[in-house]
Amino acid sequence: MDQKAFYEACAKHGLQLSEQQLSQYAAYAAYLREENEKVNLTAITELPEIYEKHFYDSLLVSFHEELKGSLADIGTGAGFPGVVLKIAYPELQVDLIESNGKRCAFLQRLIEKLSLQDIRVINARSEDFTRKEREVYDYATARAVAELPILMEICAASVKVGGSFLALRGAKGEEEIVNAENARKKLGFRKPLVVKEELPDGSLRILGYYRKEKETPSRYPRLYTEIKKKCL
Repeated sequence: MDQKAFYEACAKHGLQLSEQQLSQYAAYAAYLREENEKVNLTAITELPEIYEKHFYDSLLVSFHEELKGSLADIGTGAGFPGVVLKIAYPELQVDLIESNGKRCAFLQRLIEKLSLQDIRVINARSEDFTRKEREVYDYATARAVAELPILMEICAASVKVGGSFLALRGAKGEEEIVNAENARKKLGFRKPLVVKEELPDGSLRILGYYRKEKETPSRYPRLYTEIKKKCL
């Protein structure tokens, strides 16, 4: 996927990117590739794959829900999906939560390089952050490779009642959503809206939109060692 194909794919979903936004994505991709030689940021380094499997993939979740207000990207890594969404939706207030100091430094330099406003980098462990910042955000999401119940428990407390946890999953996402039913009930979410999307290369993506209907019990999230030992 080159930049033109990226622009056209977004436009088909109603997202019209400006020249400035396209320039920001180009600068993001170039800086990611440059810094990846110094810091482990991504295994995806070819430009077409960055546009398809980082940028377009990150934007899929915004095509079925109008993102307004505030979003926490938990365990953001190199800024996926938080920075990608921020470029596309400049009014969205974004907090990037990342425990790795070198990645945080990269993100801070990236934000300055792209001249982004109302976006913060927070150097903290995800579960520590969400235990403290409770019921704060309109949206929380995590693109990390972990089981859905784990991600849901880590993210849930940070979402305000009426807000949503956005689950970005792969081909087995529907099965994962079924397996996360117990976690959903305990953490205060309604049954999700589930949407299927495909990347241009045919890879299947399952998106789960979990609306929060009641506060998450204060005992969640547990310590990460407990979460990993026994999922909800």
